[in-house]
Amino acid sequence: MSVRPPTRILVAEDDPDIGSLLEHYLKKAGFLPRLVASGRDVMPQIKRETPDLVVLDLMLPGLDGLQLCRAIRADAATAVIPIIMLTAKAEESDRIVGLELGADDYITKPFSPNEVVARVRALLRRAHRGAPADNRLSYGSLTVDVDRHTVKVSGEEVKLTAKEFLLLQYLMQHRGRVLSRDLLLSDVWSYSYTGGTRTVDVHVRRLREKVPMLADAIVTVKQFGYKLLDPAPA
Repeated sequence: MSVRPPTRILVAEDDPDIGSLLEHYLKKAGFLPRLVASGRDVMPQIKRETPDLVVLDLMLPGLDGLQLCRAIRADAATAVIPIIMLTAKAEESDRIVGLELGADDYITKPFSPNEVVARVRALLRRAHRGAPADNRLSYGSLTVDVDRHTVKVSGEEVKLTAKEFLLLQYLMQHRGRVLSRDLLLSDVWSYSYTGGTRTVDVHVRRLREKVPMLADAIVTVKQFGYKLLDPAPA
């Protein structure tokens, strides 16, 4: 009988007390955490052992969380790794910058370590949930392979972040339906997500930019949410 390998979580946190606390709670939850304290150690550690999820402190020495988020998303080998940002900054502008660069979730200090564990579980769970029987979705020339976590348009691969992928998957599975921002936050993000509905708008905009055929296909329903139109008949 094969044994499923433990889920690897890379924690980049320069505060030793916070780092040790997260390491303890993640181990207790059954994860395999790897802890680094400098931003310059993050990418080498990812190259040595690809994590299933990265927890990034915003204010790391060497390279900060935003620089690292950009680097992770720019590398095809790491672009789909889910990222949770930790920060002591509570301003919406800081959250939006992180989300713009590809972070999938955002937690403001001080936080409960149990909340971090819950967010990690929710993000990982949503990465593997809701796949159809053949694990593929199609929308005109757009295809989504849920198992391989790939998106292609006319055979050309499009790189999406983990959360962008999940949002696209959800829209395709519910095309033709008007979906409220609150519903999207509940089903694509965790129910306890506190980043506000603005994050939905940020991710929709990024989908429209990365997949131009969706620019007109994802319709904004004023003061409510979004709808993915049924594809035009061939």
